Amino acid sequence: MNAQGVLTGADEVRRIRTLAQSVLVERWKEDLESSIAGSWTVLAVCPHIERWLKKKHGTLTFRLVQILTGHGCFGKYLHQTARRELTPVCHQCGATEDTAHHTLAECAAWSPQRHILSSTIGRAVSLPDVVDVMIGSETCWSVMLSFCEAVMGLKEDEERAREEAADAPVIRRRRQAKLIILVAPSYTLVERPPYPWSYRLSQRLVYACGTEEQLMFARRGRRNRSL
Repeated sequence: MNAQGVLTGADEVRRIRTLAQSVLVERWKEDLESSIAGSWTVLAVCPHIERWLKKKHGTLTFRLVQILTGHGCFGKYLHQTARRELTPVCHQCGATEDTAHHTLAECAAWSPQRHILSSTIGRAVSLPDVVDVMIGSETCWSVMLSFCEAVMGLKEDEERAREEAADAPVIRRRRQAKLIILVAPSYTLVERPPYPWSYRLSQRLVYACGTEEQLMFARRGRRNRSL
């Protein structure tokens, strides 16, 4: 601001940028509170939305998004939403319902991976606590990524084996997946079969929690999508 009280060019840019960021935060909060995100994501991310947006580390990956949203290779999701499983049972430990929470915090099959995660964050493993610590620590973010890659990778491998089994029921048989290619000026994303919902979930989470740059890329990707 100059001596006459008029905003200079740099001051005006900062003012507009601050205003735009506050508008985006409010929109992301609305997205999180909508039915798209789901209560699992809202409970974990919404209390930390401002810190999430200001963090300088961490990326959203295919398998991390599954844990954050509860939409992925989980018995409950595959049974109720994807219609790919006869029951919501956990194939790893026999629990009556396999969810993202069960996978992250309860399933005995993943105790070794969970022990590493718990030791790193210094708390009992629950998604709200994990998200809180991840935002404040690049190391904790990396350990959570490692947990998701290891555990969800094994779950996906076992799910594919069940789909490809000769005696698999019709509802579980593996379907031919489409590849969705999103073209951006500097790089290309290719969706991973056989989970055609994976990118859409990542994109929705970017709208709710991503940086301004990620949001711009996601919107550009929608315009440049080719099947």
